[in-house]
Amino acid sequence: MDYTIIMLIVMVAIMYFLMIRPENKRKKKAQEMRDSLKKGDVITSIGGIIGKIVSVNKDTIVIETSDDRVRMELTKWAVSSVGVQSTEQPEETKEEKKPAKKEEKKDEEKKEGESWNPEL
Repeated sequence: MDYTIIMLIVMVAIMYFLMIRPENKRKKKAQEMRDSLKKGDVITSIGGIIGKIVSVNKDTIVIETSDDRVRMELTKWAVSSVGVQSTEQPEETKEEKKPAKKEEKKDEEKKEGESWNPEL
């Protein structure tokens, strides 16, 4: 009986340290980031909108999204991160991969040419 109670307490403690505590840390860090927003910061919203902060109010911010001075008002909780998020690869790596594929094709063509002999 005592063993099961101890195991139950251990399981709750493990769940707290592996699931609940890290989530609370993430929420606290995100809230600190949103509270520290200031004019001039470049942000990315949760919808992927990128803009420069023009003004900061208590619960909202106004961002400028382009050179045409298009302005949008967003709530602070809609800010995903400060800075620009990008999932694309840099252009250099894309260009480096293309010649490698061409070289592979040339190598395959050479191998095919060597293996075929019309005299046989």
